[in-house]
Amino acid sequence: MIIGLTGSIASGKSTVAKMLEEMNFPIVDADQVARVVVEPGKQALQEIVEQFGEDILLEDGQLNRQKLGSIIFHDPSKRTVLNDIMHPAIRKEMLAQRDCWVEQGAEVVVMDIPLLFESKLQHFVEKILVVSVKEDTQLTRLMERNQLSEEDAKARISSQLPLSVKEDGADAVIYNNDSVEKTKEQLRYILKEWGIQ
Repeated sequence: MIIGLTGSIASGKSTVAKMLEEMNFPIVDADQVARVVVEPGKQALQEIVEQFGEDILLEDGQLNRQKLGSIIFHDPSKRTVLNDIMHPAIRKEMLAQRDCWVEQGAEVVVMDIPLLFESKLQHFVEKILVVSVKEDTQLTRLMERNQLSEEDAKARISSQLPLSVKEDGADAVIYNNDSVEKTKEQLRYILKEWGIQ
């Protein structure tokens, strides 16, 4: 079974991913894949250099994320150019990792995709598990975790689909408002319902 794990910023998705990892399920992590595809020698990095110039590289040939970020942050058309390079490369690598686990005989593979719904990648997975949280809890956690003002935190939250929309598209929802133990209980229950463990 291929499980798509998603949530929103500061909803606790990473906590649940860690629990699944501790249960020895293989994880394909979209954020990690995004770093892998721009390593020196990779095609995506070459394409980025072609579009944005050698200036976006550090001396050791690695991508200078800050420099690239400052370019695309203020220019939506350049952001689109970058996304058009990154998204196909990330998808290809994620599918390669997923298929590799399946070929090795993994009965369950977890695909940790923060923007599963926003990127319309539901077809990559068989079950969708959403980690949700109350809005005020999400806001408080994000402000504390990232040292953000309320205004900045709200802007980041509103840049993603509302959690209620994600819940509607989920096969199961973990409500991460209480203790870590309560979250783990819900996870165990869902896996049991799905015939895993």
